[in-house]
Amino acid sequence: MPVWLLWPGRGAKPLLRWAASSERDGEVQAGDSATVEQPAITAVRWRSLAKEQRPQVWPVWPRETGSATQELGKAAGASTRPQGRPAAQRPRLAYHAPTMTFHCEKFRVGLVQMSMSADPLANIEKAALRVEEAAAQGAQVVCLPELYRSRYFCQREDANSFDLAETVPGPSTDRLSDVARRLGVAVVVPVFEKRAPGLYHNSAVTIDADGSTVGLYRKMHVPDDPAFYEKFYFAPGDLGFLAANTRFGRVGTLICWDQWYPEGARLTALRGAAILFYPTAIGWHPSERARHGAAQRDAWQTIQRGHAIANGCYVAAVNRVGHEPGPPGQAGLDFWGSSFLCDPLGVIIAEASTEAEEILTGDVELARIEEVRRGWPFLRDRRVDAYHGMEKRYLD
Repeated sequence: MPVWLLWPGRGAKPLLRWAASSERDGEVQAGDSATVEQPAITAVRWRSLAKEQRPQVWPVWPRETGSATQELGKAAGASTRPQGRPAAQRPRLAYHAPTMTFHCEKFRVGLVQMSMSADPLANIEKAALRVEEAAAQGAQVVCLPELYRSRYFCQREDANSFDLAETVPGPSTDRLSDVARRLGVAVVVPVFEKRAPGLYHNSAVTIDADGSTVGLYRKMHVPDDPAFYEKFYFAPGDLGFLAANTRFGRVGTLICWDQWYPEGARLTALRGAAILFYPTAIGWHPSERARHGAAQRDAWQTIQRGHAIANGCYVAAVNRVGHEPGPPGQAGLDFWGSSFLCDPLGVIIAEASTEAEEILTGDVELARIEEVRRGWPFLRDRRVDAYHGMEKRYLD
């Protein structure tokens, strides 16, 4: 049954405050507010419903509570207010309706740019620590780099590397779900997913702030280039382009090579994502760096800023950093870091260096998305009736 939390007199998208429920699919600390896509209901309307038709209505106890709110609280069986309780004992918001979305007007994201060792367990613990550090800086949705649990094994085709794969749920989701639940943050966790014996994907799991899994994306575009032999390891994604609701906002996740394809960004944005996360493992061949390095990195950033502009949403690229050795006789890869967050006009909000481990933070503001899309209404002016042929490889 959906949980409706209402502020009578505030219209169809009321503010939410303290509330309680035995179903704790999501939480808001006392004093937080957000909007919920449910019709408003007044105390009079609530009383007029037959008992079996009444939605769960939980008490809302703002300091300036009015008589209608008090009446709803009494009807729901409330007897005390939470203000005088210690913070740990205050009830929290709960919601659990598939049609209900809960978005803060602004939420902070954290991008973890890190290097990886040869030890998967050490990488998991390092990532958990970095999520804690990002949360300490105010991040509410934290994203890790692509395939963060190991070095980039796709530099060679080696069947032994399949041993690095993990199930979902598995070690990464178990550990980081605990971290997410304890810190009250959402986390985008890239994984080398073992779906079945002999069937593997390059995936990303979105974990909400209560530790639950709210999204699974499987990389749709899989490259096969020198030192990026991903087709040997990964089947192409079969879930499509998706967005997931977290406690703080609706987020879309794509992965690395996807960032070169405007179609994926468009379809994910059309799912309502306020931000597109691109966990990434991209770098230079050392022999090419001097001649092509600057242009390659600039092209990588430019196309993703273009996705932000074309779709009127935020974009975050989250890369690994540092040199990783290749197989014998090869120079390895210099991962160029340069993680960044840009706004719906493509303006860089935060950017990391090419050499160091860093944590970036920045705010996603729904009002900024609204402002930009009103000025540049690209979604309004799309000719959806005229794009026949886009599903073809080539028009000849």
